[in-house]
Amino acid sequence: MLDLQLPVMDGLRVLEHLKAHPQTRHIPVHVLSGLDRRLEGLSRGAVAYVEKPVTKERLDETLTQIEGFLKRKGSKLLIVEDDERERKTLVELIGTEGVETSAVGTVDEALAVLQDTRFDCIVLDLSLKGGSGFDLLEKISKKPALKAIPVIVYTGRDLTSQEETRLKKYARSIIVKDARSPERLLAETTLFLHRVEAEMSQPKRKMLHEAAGAEAVFKGRKVLIVDDDVRNIYALATVLEDAGMNVVFAENGREGIEVLKQTPGLGIVLMDVMMPEMDGYETMRRIREMAEFKDLPILALTAKAMKGDREKCLAAGASDYITKPVDPDQLLSLMRVWLYSERGRVSTRHPWSCVSHDTASRRSS
Repeated sequence: MLDLQLPVMDGLRVLEHLKAHPQTRHIPVHVLSGLDRRLEGLSRGAVAYVEKPVTKERLDETLTQIEGFLKRKGSKLLIVEDDERERKTLVELIGTEGVETSAVGTVDEALAVLQDTRFDCIVLDLSLKGGSGFDLLEKISKKPALKAIPVIVYTGRDLTSQEETRLKKYARSIIVKDARSPERLLAETTLFLHRVEAEMSQPKRKMLHEAAGAEAVFKGRKVLIVDDDVRNIYALATVLEDAGMNVVFAENGREGIEVLKQTPGLGIVLMDVMMPEMDGYETMRRIREMAEFKDLPILALTAKAMKGDREKCLAAGASDYITKPVDPDQLLSLMRVWLYSERGRVSTRHPWSCVSHDTASRRSS
């Protein structure tokens, strides 16, 4: 049970870390919050979102849901896809290993099976017989017993901005079919079905690793390290190059800004905050003044965690921060969160724009 308003690290960031690690991804997280951030919490993998103040009756209901979740024998998934061959492919991809899968091809069939069975997740194509996926989503949203079920839209059509906005009212995730979409779909269903990765077959674990691991997220991406200590640059560069990233660096803030301007395609910046001449705070402020870099993820590196450091970093323009000495696994996990949205998945999350919300929450699957 996770509160969102936490010191040091925002609750949504904690949730993202939990859902980024194979060892913790399957653990159901019930969010408790006085903030209206239900969509953000649910889209990141929370199993439920309870707004404060919480009554004893509501808390008892939540604990009963947790007990029911722990006692269940397996997850139930509904696939709504009009193409029979595609349905069989999706069942083979997602089903088995503790997942009971039902597959239908029309809106009416979907509504009929939803009336008789309680599902944990729905994978939905938009082109259906007897109506569209939009029609089904709107009907589901009007039924209290169904509207909380996570829906993953899996479509081959190019979405207009209006269609995407409309879908985000109902769907937890939107995946456009392409060469890498099966891996992303497996990863998303694993997240919302709270599957234990260690219990899945080796081929599927490999697909998950390719979808969320270094091969997909880090390989070939460019990172800028700005730090006045060459030893720190070397240590960080070793970790990031081993993960498949291309590293460029600068030894002070002014040089960092110049390298940033001269290096196209940079995906993320690691910024030391304590540097001579121009410190990291001022450097980040100047970077954010440049329109082309207003959405660029910047992770601040601080020598120690002092009260107010996080707020100071965020106010200067940091997307997030991490303390020194930097733990390599923690750094890669944090970078994965900020780079995740650019893997090809359409999402409601956007890194920098979310920092302006309350305390900071991210962006981007």
